[in-house]
Amino acid sequence: MNSQVEINTEQATPAESGGNSAVLACRQLRKSYRQGSNELEVLRGVELEVKRGEKLAIVGASGSGKSTLLNLLGGLDTPTSGEVRVAGQDLAKLNANERGWLRNSSLGFVYQFHHLLGEFSALENVAMPLLIGKHSVASAREEATAMLQAVGLGERLSHKPSQLSGGERQRVAIARALVTRPACVLMDEPTGNLDRATAREIHKLMDKLNREMGISFVIVTHDPDLAAALDRCLHLIDGKLESNWHEGDRV
Repeated sequence: MNSQVEINTEQATPAESGGNSAVLACRQLRKSYRQGSNELEVLRGVELEVKRGEKLAIVGASGSGKSTLLNLLGGLDTPTSGEVRVAGQDLAKLNANERGWLRNSSLGFVYQFHHLLGEFSALENVAMPLLIGKHSVASAREEATAMLQAVGLGERLSHKPSQLSGGERQRVAIARALVTRPACVLMDEPTGNLDRATAREIHKLMDKLNREMGISFVIVTHDPDLAAALDRCLHLIDGKLESNWHEGDRV
């Protein structure tokens, strides 16, 4: 493959269409679950606004609803009440196909476990969102190659997940999340399954890509080093996001 392929960081994205306006926001977001005759309220009127290019950490105790919040922000779950806007569009006003298109074009997702498709190569895994978005095979392969080179895996294009280390697999997952030039990437414990040295490399990589591409990151994490390195850190307490976060609150 051509090692000189470069990412087009000036391509227009949904994140750029609104200047410095929010690329992701929610208003009075609530989520409840029925447990027998009882109703468990996990989120109680969450308010959040994420600006273009912002890096935001969400921390909180296990079971506090962090992953639930991330799923609601990504349109993977439906709130009990409240509003979620992605690139200025209210998810509740879109049909299933429109929500799917918006997720594919405006959001990227990275999880603690990479969720790569084991039968496909790194290149094929990263190209998948572009193929779903109706890009040509040639265009998808070119963009995927460029993104894998950007995350330092230009020599691993044909390797399958089983042939990659844990850190390399997570880099592939990050490349897959970024390849569509989304407005925002949602990450759920992206370094939680990695050793500290590899986690630090992933931290540096996310910071580099954020600066070069202007993509926002919302990261649910228990990693205090990662949280401290981001622009903002919010603590999910009693179903609401609080900005006053102290050293003793880290979990």
